[in-house]
Amino acid sequence: MTPESHSQTPDRPAGDGTRPGPPPGCPAHGLGPGGLARLHESDDLKSLYEQLREKHGPVAPVLVHDDLPLWIVLGHAESQQLVRSPAQFTKDSRIWSPLRDGLVKPDHPLMPHIAWQPMCAHTEGENHHRWRGAIDTAVAATDFRSLRRYVNRSVQRVVNRFCEVGEAELVSQYAEHLPMAVMCHVLGMPDEYDDRMVQAARDMIRGTETAIASNAYVMEALNRLTVRRRKEPQDDFTGHLVSHPAGLSDEEVSQHLRVVLIAAYEATANLLANVLRQVLIDPRFRSQLNGGQMTVPQAVEQLLWDEPPFSTVFAYYAKQDTELGGQRIRKGDGLLFAPAPANVDPRVRPDPTADMQGNRSHLAFGGGTHECPGQDIGRVIAEVGVDALLMRLPDVELSCDEEELTFTESIASRHLVSLPVHFTPRPQQEITQAPSHEVDTKPPAAYDWQIGGVPRQTPAPAPTPAAVGASVGGADTGVGGVPDAGPVPAAVPVPPPPAQPEPPKGAWQRFLRWWRGY
Repeated sequence: MTPESHSQTPDRPAGDGTRPGPPPGCPAHGLGPGGLARLHESDDLKSLYEQLREKHGPVAPVLVHDDLPLWIVLGHAESQQLVRSPAQFTKDSRIWSPLRDGLVKPDHPLMPHIAWQPMCAHTEGENHHRWRGAIDTAVAATDFRSLRRYVNRSVQRVVNRFCEVGEAELVSQYAEHLPMAVMCHVLGMPDEYDDRMVQAARDMIRGTETAIASNAYVMEALNRLTVRRRKEPQDDFTGHLVSHPAGLSDEEVSQHLRVVLIAAYEATANLLANVLRQVLIDPRFRSQLNGGQMTVPQAVEQLLWDEPPFSTVFAYYAKQDTELGGQRIRKGDGLLFAPAPANVDPRVRPDPTADMQGNRSHLAFGGGTHECPGQDIGRVIAEVGVDALLMRLPDVELSCDEEELTFTESIASRHLVSLPVHFTPRPQQEITQAPSHEVDTKPPAAYDWQIGGVPRQTPAPAPTPAAVGASVGGADTGVGGVPDAGPVPAAVPVPPPPAQPEPPKGAWQRFLRWWRGY
């Protein structure tokens, strides 16, 4: 798949597969046949992307596991051309030359990403239109105001689990839980959200030895949901997939639900963790949020530029001989769509630290016919998740040095391992209450809890019965000979003052309450 100077299917000498590679630190470490870089062996993909850009330009030849050849698209304009040219490039991996030539083993580490599946992410034409149309309809039916309300309540539930302790680890205890809680609700199975579902999703994404069992666990839940929606239609994401005129089968519905759940979960968990990390390590970034110079949605968009949830997306394939970024692309070549290096293309960001507020031309959610359909759902989870957490824990601070934060990095994504924090311990809050850092206190017992309240009438003590034989000269006397005034009349209830109308909120306050789902 390369120009002649970079053969992507080089002949390997006999025994080359058993030849020991160079040790780490050696200049040749990470290089394969033809001197091409092995992406999966890089310890610093960001630096490697820039080296490839300098050497090859916006499209570079690379190798992945088993020295399979691919192109990686590093340029912003070239990436847009890739995803917006369905006549030239497809997501259908069945035309990939190494796959057709039998060079891809069934157990290849990237096979879950590459293997063709009957779903919209791998198809073009009529099937893509049918499946993608059903998903787009389900997304379009989302009530985003109700969704924001549910995210707020989910934040309350999740934060209540650690707010009284005064410390937390915001990746495993927050960023990995909130998206799953919300996505289970969106799909129509809120009761399936628990620690086990979160662990299964993480296990699938990491590709561990138990990933197959974890996938089975998730699919069982989605299959139950699909069958239930056939019998009991509801106005949720799954209900719209099941009832769509395209007539998706149960298998098609459950498989697309898995793609939506896992993709949305991983992308949003990464995005949420990255925004919170930036808030905690960058005082200037945090002060802009606190001071109103930057809104939370703008902060989210900035991180979509700087740390896209997926570094690369597998993969596109050339339907014909063509040219991209000055490179000759042959029919059957594979190309990696790579938002991470494309977002820092010097031609669109000469200064990679530049503020990108108000600019949504990043490639974090892809583009063209395969652009992420649920990106606005992910944005809502991240925006409300950051805003509500900072409302609950306004003094949250990082519990370690920035340099101690670590990432697990693969070709596909860069995942923050942990984000330890500390804060002033705070009591739990009702989930229906708007997230707030204010501690509720009960009003003084002597006053009614209402605006303009008056002192509450204290019931008069019951009259003390007269002592036996205390009557003298026919006069009733109380204890100690004090004349008894007789029965004490019941206290006359004081009518409450008329309800005072709530002062009208300004337009900005009304908008914020609506935006936050309250």
